[in-house]
Amino acid sequence: MIKNIVLDIGHVLIGFEWMDHIRARFDEETARIVTDAIWKKDYWSELDRGVLSDEEILELFYSEAPDHRQEIKEAFDNVGECLLRCDYAIPWIEELKSKGFNVYYLSNYSEHLMRVNPSVLDFLPHMDGGVFSCYAKKIKPDPEIYRCLLEKYDLRPEECLFFDDREENVVTARELGIQAVQFESYEQAKAVTDGLE
Repeated sequence: MIKNIVLDIGHVLIGFEWMDHIRARFDEETARIVTDAIWKKDYWSELDRGVLSDEEILELFYSEAPDHRQEIKEAFDNVGECLLRCDYAIPWIEELKSKGFNVYYLSNYSEHLMRVNPSVLDFLPHMDGGVFSCYAKKIKPDPEIYRCLLEKYDLRPEECLFFDDREENVVTARELGIQAVQFESYEQAKAVTDGLE
């Protein structure tokens, strides 16, 4: 029996519109260079892990495009503009709670994003708790971050239903005995949770 709903945040409760953000600031070629510098080698995951400082992460970005330090810094400093809380987030959480479910988050998320746009996380007080990667010092799909959530709230894996937009994160959850669904849309996920009644 499912008692706990566990939600990823990025691309589930928050939209992350990177390309809109970057193209509004730079020409197409610069946007490509900056995007490759920040995302191509997955340095962003190290930001989410919370082990390196922002300055150390920026140096990794710069190493990919030394001639575009200023543009990379501008994109990084203003990344909060990418974030938009989904309109359905709070109503969905409240609906799940009204049906008796506990609602938690499990998210790869950096302190940098928290600082540059804290208001986008306004749904957190409506939830029963959760784990951010930057505090756990682990990122999905590392099994340890899932165990961190389970142990912190004394949750039984088989009583949890997890939604995440990334297949590899869903696979790890299932390997740990957590029921998991790859998130495609609010409508799809709500149909799943409605079916739990």
